[in-house]
This record gives sequence, C-alpha cells and structure tokens, in this order.
Amino acid sequence: MTAPVRLAINGASGRMGRALSTLVRGDRRFVLRRAVIDADSELVGQPLHVPSTPDTPHYMTGWTADDALDVVIDFSSPTGLAAALAHCRAHKVALVTGTTGLGEDQEHQLDAASRNIPILRAANFSLGVAVLTRLLREAVAALPDWDLEIIEAHHGRKQDAPSGTALALGTAAAQARGGTLDSLAVHARHGQTGERAEGSIGFAVVRGGDIVGEHTALLATRGERLELIHRATDRAIFARGALTAAAWLAGRKPGSYTIDQVLDRHA
Repeated sequence: MTAPVRLAINGASGRMGRALSTLVRGDRRFVLRRAVIDADSELVGQPLHVPSTPDTPHYMTGWTADDALDVVIDFSSPTGLAAALAHCRAHKVALVTGTTGLGEDQEHQLDAASRNIPILRAANFSLGVAVLTRLLREAVAALPDWDLEIIEAHHGRKQDAPSGTALALGTAAAQARGGTLDSLAVHARHGQTGERAEGSIGFAVVRGGDIVGEHTALLATRGERLELIHRATDRAIFARGALTAAAWLAGRKPGSYTIDQVLDRHA
C-alpha cells in the first residue's frame, strides 16, 4: 500500500484553506502535517479539526525546518506564498498554488524554483474547467474561422471582471489560433461598434445573486453554433481539484506543471 502524502496547507484560515482542511479529513491519500495561517488570524493557537493522531497539526503561523512534507497546497497571499516557496525550495517539497495577484518578480521566482522542485499553478482547480479548456483549445484549432465569445457569470460580490478563468480560457483559445489574448480580446461593446473584427475573442460578464461560477465558450458561424459550458454549483470542487493535483504532483520531478496535465492521471 502506498504511504499517504504528507501535506501542509498554506492559507488555512481562508475560504479555500478551510474547505481543504475539511475535505482532507476523510481522504486516505493524505496525512495533514501542518496548517499555516496569517499571524493576525483569530485561529492562532486553535486546534485544527482533523482525526486525533500523534501527528495532528494545529494552526500555526510559520514554517519550521523539521516539517516532514511531500507537498504544500497554497491559497494565501503573495507574502504567504513567498514564505511557503522559500520552505519548499529549501526542503525539496512540491508546491501546488492558486494564489493570485503576484508581481513580476515573484513570477520569476516561481519559474526559477521549478528548476529545483515540482510546482503546479492554476487559476482554477476545477477538473471540469480543465476539461473545458482542453475542449475549447481543440475546437478553436479545428474551427479557425468561427467567431468566439466567452460568457461568464458570478455572484454579485465578485470584484474582478472578466474572471480569471474566463481570461485563462481566452488565453488558451488565442494560443490555439497562434495569437495572444492582448491582441484578440474585446472586453466591451457599446454604441456603434462596427462589424465584429475577424478572429477577435469577445467577453461578456454577468454579476448577480449567489452564482458560484458559470463559463460558456460560444463558437458561431453561418448556420450553426457550438456551445461549451461549465457550471459550478459548489465551491468545494476547487478544493477537491487542488487535492487531486497535490496527490498527482507529489514525487514528480522538478518542473512547472499545469492542471491540464493532471487530467492524464497515469502520464
């Protein structure tokens, strides 16, 4: 029987961190060794609710050299990620991260670290979205002359638009067409816009209610239309996807990996 993956969660007091801490309790693929939170969190010093064992971790505010880990899952902040990355590099620990808002220097640090440890980064850890991205890439390559629109919907509290997932879908489509998202994206239409520019990728945004997340890739041409749709109804899908990615990444060779590669579980 394969030994369980020794896991740490960075950003354990956040929404994703809490979801991961809950899901990992019943997941025999893992043993949770450390849960790291911000120093000012109200959870400092509180026990993490996992099965009681001699190795049961508590919420902690940092990293120590004696952490015996195989992989860290990070959903924290740029500062929190920097600390986790430093620990992972020093101790040859794999890193799965969904933290956003990184500066150019931190992007370079992650690229450099991937030469020493395995790193998997994703804007969205839903395996369904990963399949949607793959299908869209194939559809756009097969239908190069079709118009493409990406429509996304989220709850009314979401701060950014279009969503990171919508932009990632657009990036995949643009690359399949041999271009860049910056050169092909159309983010707003109002008034006398003129005809649709050939090869452009349009974005439409919906905000309202408690929509968890919906993404539609609409390909259209004369006489026919193709729609690829993903709807999320439970935020736990992102935590489940991150755990699947962590189990897949543990023990891999150093390198930069994507959620798309996780779909090929036995590769």
